[in-house]
Order: sequence, then structure tokens, then C-alpha cells
Amino acid sequence: MIGLQHTSQLTVTYEVTAVAMGSGDMAVLATPAMMALMENAAMLAVADHLPEGCTTVGGHIASSHLKPSKVGDTVTATATVIKAEGKKIEFKVEAHCGDTLLGEGTHLRFIVDREKFLKRL
Repeated sequence: MIGLQHTSQLTVTYEVTAVAMGSGDMAVLATPAMMALMENAAMLAVADHLPEGCTTVGGHIASSHLKPSKVGDTVTATATVIKAEGKKIEFKVEAHCGDTLLGEGTHLRFIVDREKFLKRL
């Protein structure tokens, strides 16, 4: 799995701004929205390489958020597998707006059996 990578894309709309999500009071891309895009990229990077009936769930994410993005901007997030051990997968994640680095960090996901996971709720 090491080296698997996926890039997800998002157009900044009012719904994903800090003011709309309640994480701030300005109409710029919310940090939680940027991090969700990073998680989406990580999930999709490995989705086609999991055992049947399995998916991944997020366990931890740590990221900087260095620059703002305005409504209308296109943001991409790329996740790359850097370590895979048993059911644990670690990713390097980064978000960009064009050539500008918006944030970077790490993300941890766990492989789970969908049915067993949901039965435990």
C-alpha cells in the first residue's frame, strides 16, 4: 500500500466557510472542511485495495492551515500512504489552492469490516 495516492478536489462555497461551519467568523475555507477533504483523499487512496466488505475510518489527523481560500477558489487535497501496518494506515496529507500550500500534516486511518463496525454501535 505504501505510495498509494489520491487527490480530491473542492470548490469553496459558502457552505464550507468558517462562518457557515461555525469554526470562525469569516467567509473563507473552514479548517474542518479542509481537513475533511484530506480525509476524503486518504479514504479514496486505499478504497480499491481493501478486502471485500472493508472500509477505513479516521483515527487521527494533524494539519497546519497556513493560508486562507476565498469562495470560488478550487482546493485540492492529496493523501499519500507512508506506512501500513496491519489494520493501521498512515498518510501524508497536504492541501493546495493552485500552487499555494494551504496546509499539510498526517492522517491515520484504520481498516474495519463495515458490518462488524456498525453492529458495535
